[in-house]
Amino acid sequence: MKVCVIQPHYSFDERNVGKCFEDLISLLDECDKSMDLIVLPEYSDAPADVKGKGGFYDAVKEYNPILMQKACETAKRCNSLVFVNCGSETEDGIRNTTHAIDRNGNIVGRYFKAHPAPSEVKTDSEGGHELDVAYSYEISAPYILELEGLRFSFLTCYDFYFYEYFSKIARENVDIIIGCSLQRTDTHDALSIINKFLCYNTNAHLIRASVSLGEDSALCGCSMVVSPKGEILLNMESKVGLGICEIDAKNKYYKPAGHMGSPKAHYEYIEEGRRPWLYRNGGAAIVPFDGIMKYPRLCAHRGFNTIAPENSMPAFGAAIALGAEEIEFDLWSTKDGVLVSCHDSTLDRVSNGNGKIFEHSYAELLELDFGVKHGEKFKGLKIPTFEEILQKFAGQVIMNIHVKIWDKNFDDPMIEQIVSLIRKYDCEKHIYFMTTNDNIIRRVMEYAPDLKVCVGWNGNKEPLSIVDRAIELGAYKVQLFKPYFNQESIDKAHAHGILCNVFWADDPEEAKQYFRMGIDTVLTNDYLPVYNAVKEEFFGK
Repeated sequence: MKVCVIQPHYSFDERNVGKCFEDLISLLDECDKSMDLIVLPEYSDAPADVKGKGGFYDAVKEYNPILMQKACETAKRCNSLVFVNCGSETEDGIRNTTHAIDRNGNIVGRYFKAHPAPSEVKTDSEGGHELDVAYSYEISAPYILELEGLRFSFLTCYDFYFYEYFSKIARENVDIIIGCSLQRTDTHDALSIINKFLCYNTNAHLIRASVSLGEDSALCGCSMVVSPKGEILLNMESKVGLGICEIDAKNKYYKPAGHMGSPKAHYEYIEEGRRPWLYRNGGAAIVPFDGIMKYPRLCAHRGFNTIAPENSMPAFGAAIALGAEEIEFDLWSTKDGVLVSCHDSTLDRVSNGNGKIFEHSYAELLELDFGVKHGEKFKGLKIPTFEEILQKFAGQVIMNIHVKIWDKNFDDPMIEQIVSLIRKYDCEKHIYFMTTNDNIIRRVMEYAPDLKVCVGWNGNKEPLSIVDRAIELGAYKVQLFKPYFNQESIDKAHAHGILCNVFWADDPEEAKQYFRMGIDTVLTNDYLPVYNAVKEEFFGK
């Protein structure tokens, strides 16, 4: 089949958007009936660097109807499949969409960019285009479209950087990947590497259309066609115009699967030896990041600890399995520096031991029973380490981590070790730390500024005290402690962009009262009964 990629000129001066659009339409007019498939670049209805939400939305609204009509007419005139990327309007704004148009000029498929770029996600006040990206936080399989006996998959611009996504596409037995792109900051060499790697790993042809930043530019461009073997069949580099190439879309590349192995696609060979437990995080177990997950929320304090021993793996697992958005747990250090989870500094209430946790080695703690005092069914339960909690639950829930050694001014606050474990299990965006120690908060914010910190109650009973501390520290959250807060505390925190937790509410009516006051997260020891009581009014479930 004969494929055509259209590479128009792109301007960084938004005043040229009209001229750039006219030039793109002219290139569509050059297409002819010899072509079986035509691909246009990303945002063909805004082919210049349009600033801000207003300018971008205006460009899409002005040029989108013209573009879509022209693309459909071209499909009919050339008797060709046409793939055009542009902004499509939804109830929630404009969405980055690749439209598939059949030879009769009918729209037969739509692909929504799987990984919206930061500039698309950011609000207008943050300098972004404020697009509709809500769909991208939902679990979904790669979008596959079958046309004329061929299986098409799609990548748009930023999607090309997410190599972990390639293996999912590969398993769909795709013939052709349609790439509508910009990638304005990558060199020609980098783009060639990315695209060859993609095709070799998916055993599919890539037909990618981008834009030219000028005939002499070494960036962007590279509208190209690449074979499943990773061979570049066409590369326009920075030329403006049409790139035309013949391909056999059903031609795949198979190689020996290891020394003397039978011929297989590269991804099939990889699948034979895959060890998915080595990759953090992955799969449908992952919940949206803390900064994305909606409020209000219920936090299972020490896990669902009315049915299982507090701060235990069964308590955490029960809460997560029931859909808790957050869990809270406490961290202490053993005498030999192992981070473990327990609320009290002493062992007497929660185990069959006695004395202080930090006066015992980890091996000594493993000799104790941390379940039997809750009930005989939990007899023999061991104290969990911080690493075991992360290993089992990282990414599956937001973690409110109360670091007790920070509250108590331990000689070694173990900041580096705690942060290192967070990074090891790839859950920086799924956790926040809570402590009452303002000095430690400053140190953590300096050492790991990407990690969020919540200010805890330090014993001051004046309702605004904790909020004033959080404002001074520039903290992410406060954890209010009943009864030492009021409506003014909540309102002042929110006015400064600070989220409010409250500890605690085991009574459903009390939890409802806190949510009505504007509390963002209520901590509870009795997760399920409280959730069932509040879900309809506050969670829409």
